[in-house]
Amino acid sequence: MALPLLKYAPTTQNSRVNALRVGSDEDPKAVSMEKAMDREDQNFVIEAAYRQIFFHAFKVDRDRTLESQLRDGQITVRDFIRSLCLSDTFTRSFYNLNSNYRVARHLVEKLLGRPTHGKSEEIAWSAVLMTRGVKGMVDDILDSQEYLEAFGYDTVPYHRNRVVGSRDLGETPFNITSPRYDAYYRSILGFPQVVYTGTVKAYPERARQRRGGFPEDYLPWVRSLPAMRATSAAASADINYLAKVPYRSIGR
Repeated sequence: MALPLLKYAPTTQNSRVNALRVGSDEDPKAVSMEKAMDREDQNFVIEAAYRQIFFHAFKVDRDRTLESQLRDGQITVRDFIRSLCLSDTFTRSFYNLNSNYRVARHLVEKLLGRPTHGKSEEIAWSAVLMTRGVKGMVDDILDSQEYLEAFGYDTVPYHRNRVVGSRDLGETPFNITSPRYDAYYRSILGFPQVVYTGTVKAYPERARQRRGGFPEDYLPWVRSLPAMRATSAAASADINYLAKVPYRSIGR
C-alpha cells in the first residue's frame, strides 16, 4: 500500500526568499528550450540537463533517442529530465549506491533546486521512495506545483537563488555538498584518488652546494672526540650524595 506524502514543516530557506539585489555572476542562469534558436542552443540545453542529473555524462550514458525526441519537440524538457532520473545509469550509478535518505535529498536538490526542509522532508520523501520507488517520487516532484511554478515544462532545473544577502559567499553547489557516492561506497571504490600528472621538481644545482654551517661537515670532528664513558645505574646508586654536601652551621 502506497503511503501519502507525510506532512513536514517548511524551514526558512534561501530559495523561498525573493532576491532583492542587483544581478551578479552568481545569479542562477535559466536554460530553456523555448530560447533555443538553433541546434547549438539545443545541445547546450541537453548538456545542462545531463549535468543537473548526472553531474557529468559520459558517451555511454547518453541517450540519443531521447535527445532526438527533445530536439524535434516530441517531448518536453520535463519529460527528458524524468527519463534521465528513471534511466539505468541513474539506477546503477546512484540509486544502488546510496541510502533512501541520500537519494531523496539528491532528487529534491536536483529537481526542485533547493535544499530539503530539514530531516523531516527527507523522511517524508524516503517513505514515498520506499513504497513507490524512484518512479513514484520523481513523478510526484515533477507534477508538483512547486516544480511547475519554478521551471515549467521547458526549463532545466537549477540551483535557485544561491546568493545570500548577509554573506559574501553564496550557498555551496549541490554537486559539492552531495557527491554521487556516499562515504561508505567511496571507501570501497577507492575514492578519492590523487593522480599527479605533472613532473617531479628537482632541487636546483645551487641548492645542493655545501655552505658554512652544514651539519654533515661536523661529522668528522664529532667522530674524533674521545668516547664518553657511560656510568652504570648501580655505580650511581652507590654514591653518598649527602656526604658530599658541605656542612654549614646555623650559628656561623
